[in-house]
Amino acid sequence: MRSPAHACMLAALVDSHLRGAPHPTSGRVAEMSNAKERKHAKKMRNQPTNVTLSSGFVADRSGKHHNRGGKPFQTQKSESHSGSWRQRQTKMTHHSSPGANEQSSSNIMFKKKGGWKAGPEGASQEIPKYITANTFAQARAAEISAMLKAVTQKSSNSLVFQTLPRHMRRRAMSHNVKRLPRRLQEMAQKEAEKAVHQKKEHSKNKCHKARRCHINRTLEFNRRQKKNIWLETHIWHAKRFHMIKKWGYCLGERPTVKSHRACYRAMTNGCLLQDLSYYCCLELKGKEEEILKALSPMCSIDTGLTFAAVQCLSGRRQGSLMLYRAHKYPRAMLGPVTFIWKSEGTLGDNSESRQLWIWLHPTLKQDILEEIKVTCQCTQHMESTVCIQDPLLIPPQEGNQSELPDEKTGKKRKWKDDGENAKPIKKLCGDGTRDPHQPYSWTSPTTGIIISDLTMEMNRFRLIGPLSHSILTEALKAASAHAGGEDTEKTPHQWWIETCKNPENVSLHHRQEATFKLLGGVASPAEIPAGTILGLTVGDPRINLPQRRSKVLPDPEKCQDDEKVRQLLLEGVPLECTHSFIWNQAICKSVTENKISDQDLNQKRSELLVPGSQLVLGSHESKIPVLLIQQPGKVTGDDLRGWGSGWDVLLPKGWGMAFWIPFVYRGARVGGLKETIVHSQYKRSPNVPGDFPDCPAGVLFAEEQAKGLLEKYRRHPPAKRPNYVKLGTLTPFCCPWEQLTQDWESRVQAQEASHGISCLKGEEGDFQRAQVPCASALEESRHPDNGADPATKDSHEAESVMDTECPDQARTEQASSPEATSGLCVLRNRRVLRQLSAWCGPSSGNRWAAQRAHGRGQQELTRETCLSMSDCFPRALVWVSLSLLRKGSPEPHTMICVPTQDDLQQLLQDRGYCGPLESKHSDPFKSKIRKQKEKKEAGNRQPQGQAASEGLARRGPDGESLALTQGLWPGPLPAVTSHCSRVLLGFVTQGDFSMAVGYGEALGFVSLTGLLDTLSSQQAAERGLVLLRPPASLQYRFARIAIEV
Repeated sequence: MRSPAHACMLAALVDSHLRGAPHPTSGRVAEMSNAKERKHAKKMRNQPTNVTLSSGFVADRSGKHHNRGGKPFQTQKSESHSGSWRQRQTKMTHHSSPGANEQSSSNIMFKKKGGWKAGPEGASQEIPKYITANTFAQARAAEISAMLKAVTQKSSNSLVFQTLPRHMRRRAMSHNVKRLPRRLQEMAQKEAEKAVHQKKEHSKNKCHKARRCHINRTLEFNRRQKKNIWLETHIWHAKRFHMIKKWGYCLGERPTVKSHRACYRAMTNGCLLQDLSYYCCLELKGKEEEILKALSPMCSIDTGLTFAAVQCLSGRRQGSLMLYRAHKYPRAMLGPVTFIWKSEGTLGDNSESRQLWIWLHPTLKQDILEEIKVTCQCTQHMESTVCIQDPLLIPPQEGNQSELPDEKTGKKRKWKDDGENAKPIKKLCGDGTRDPHQPYSWTSPTTGIIISDLTMEMNRFRLIGPLSHSILTEALKAASAHAGGEDTEKTPHQWWIETCKNPENVSLHHRQEATFKLLGGVASPAEIPAGTILGLTVGDPRINLPQRRSKVLPDPEKCQDDEKVRQLLLEGVPLECTHSFIWNQAICKSVTENKISDQDLNQKRSELLVPGSQLVLGSHESKIPVLLIQQPGKVTGDDLRGWGSGWDVLLPKGWGMAFWIPFVYRGARVGGLKETIVHSQYKRSPNVPGDFPDCPAGVLFAEEQAKGLLEKYRRHPPAKRPNYVKLGTLTPFCCPWEQLTQDWESRVQAQEASHGISCLKGEEGDFQRAQVPCASALEESRHPDNGADPATKDSHEAESVMDTECPDQARTEQASSPEATSGLCVLRNRRVLRQLSAWCGPSSGNRWAAQRAHGRGQQELTRETCLSMSDCFPRALVWVSLSLLRKGSPEPHTMICVPTQDDLQQLLQDRGYCGPLESKHSDPFKSKIRKQKEKKEAGNRQPQGQAASEGLARRGPDGESLALTQGLWPGPLPAVTSHCSRVLLGFVTQGDFSMAVGYGEALGFVSLTGLLDTLSSQQAAERGLVLLRPPASLQYRFARIAIEV
């Protein structure tokens, strides 16, 4: 007998378990905020959403349910206005009938629009007074099984402890299962037993940093050097410098610390250290007459010394010159090089063969090597004496990957130790990119000359500054001569023992040591004759390494022999002291292979009885042949003579770090590529390869630089970058040297034609006369302030440019003509440069200066002299230096312009006058860019076929897009000389504030024709004054031009 109370209790139990039944708290759930609803849904995501009851409990067949098996929360929220729970309960009680049977228990109350209603039939039913136990138990069993399945089965990728609420999580749960609630500990234990979550066993004898390293670091470093060559000091630089991949090397660009001023102070008062091992070395062996005969067509005596200079040919001096293609001077320039002859008549060498080393920049190597091979007629390959890398030094080839087992495919390969049969991996030394199958030596059957590529076979360090002598004499100690009574059976340095058996060699070594010690009494390297060479054999510099880094100061008391120091300064190093064993490749190879490792050296140092005492290795100490070469520094001009002088140290490969660390520990500051540019800028010498526009490497450098600057410019929006069209800058990222020289020649020819003088006759006369504009147009452009407005002029130029059918046609024709590709040259004739240097002075126009110039064989500045000089060097550029008269800091691509008479008159009246201002130009391409953008957007909305046909119509004949960039001048350029209010004369390639003189300085090129025209039109007191204007500025500033020889 079922009592009514029992029936009510069972009915309440049914309401608490069934997901579709209404709950008294549903009103409160419907009033929750969205954040609470999402949180509630996240908690209930693992609960069963549908339960099918076998006893007739009818669920919603549409698949949508209430919360905990009901409808979504959005539905509940929209139906929250149907009335309070008490009203709904009253409504249910009113519609319920006491005569409900067992079947009516399946009619569950559902919340629908408009209030609570009954089940599928839509009629409200009363809660049953009694239920059947069997039916109810079956329904609960299905519900409980679904609930257990949802609890035990994971529905996400998260771990067990991650399923807990955030306020219950603890950090220790990830590795301690007992921190979890007991109901979850079993599942967490199963997860922890999986292999994915097992901890890797690390070696206890390795620190954390060592475990992170590659399993075989040497092999990994050798692999990483296959694309870009690493110098021996690469790892040292990589920890302290911004590295850059350039010219096939990985080089240090600049230090990570702020050191611009510190590096300048080091070059001026201390010592700056640089690694120049990336420079290439070409060796020529053969008879002296044959080598000179082959190389003489590649150089000219007009530019300075040649390979046949007496001081250089004997081996006492290092020489420098400019190389050209054979019989093509003054055009077809290849680049600057330095060369060293091996001293003749050295001990033990009685053959007639001579050795010549040519050092050059890596960007010039390929062109110069091919030209030397042609002139020397070296076509046959031969086995190189250069040590090719052992295959064990490089990682396994990619072809061996197919031999790996199947289970290793797709996984990281690990180094396998073969036990006793394992071959040690050696550190890669030298050029790691060399192909063993390619030849590196060539010989000539007719001339007998042998050419060898010694790139990366030697290290070259440069020390700049007055403390170079002190650091060299402190870090390097001459090797001790071998005594005959010592045990020499087990020593690896047999070459030194054999050398010391000859008394003449020992005597020569002592003289070299004495000369080297005399350097400590010299205040600056600039006092020694330029290019002096000193050979020496030194001991291992790691043995004398100080405990701490310190700064070495000069000590004049060390050298008391003033007479020998004075003789050294006047005559230089004696000829016999230039001998060095570094010329012998066999000895260099032996020195590299028999080097004591740092580990063995530290082991011997730790076994000393007195820690910190001097380590004595005796005959086992390495003997390293080196070659010291003096660098003259600044040799042009009258101011700062000798600034930036120093010494270059040549040593065999493999010994780079052994010499680098002792130099640093003696107080040398290290610089990178940026410091190299600053050094050349303060010396006012051209930097390789950027300051050689007539060289193939210089042209390639300019193209890459312009491409990088253009990409950087386009990364900024138009509002955040300068509009160079409005600023009147035609080429902000490059220097159009070809068009500059052409425009100036056309301009001068038109002026001479207007004055009734015969036109200039150059090599490209026909081509230039075809492009000579009318004289009246050039006269208007010569004086733009008299009438035309720059904005109106720009609009006319833009219309003429945009109306051209093919905008690149003019430039293509100029580039395809032989005159355009080979006509440009840089004036390097020293006699002509001295004449120009005298004319650029402000006092060269008075009577006394003219008499002095005539006494020195110099000519007066007349129009006939200028015309004859232009005839000899048509379309030539001149290297000039510029000094600002007032404030201002020039930058690359700054325009060098000619001042007008009004500018010079105003400067004469007001010495504080900064300079004129350029009028702002109009941008005629802005509307065209807007129309182009609209066409592009319209083309995107059109069908694909029609848009493609119009896209082809907007392209040139070569398929090159004619898209415009806002702020840049498109298409072929107009006349660059007369585009602005001041006539363009040239461009700046290097420029910055100079800490050496205290004001802005710049270096660049100007047109020879334009320079002569400007100097002849200026007064004597104003001669040499020009204007400088940066690309992103309208302000002109006065500067004085100078040519230093």
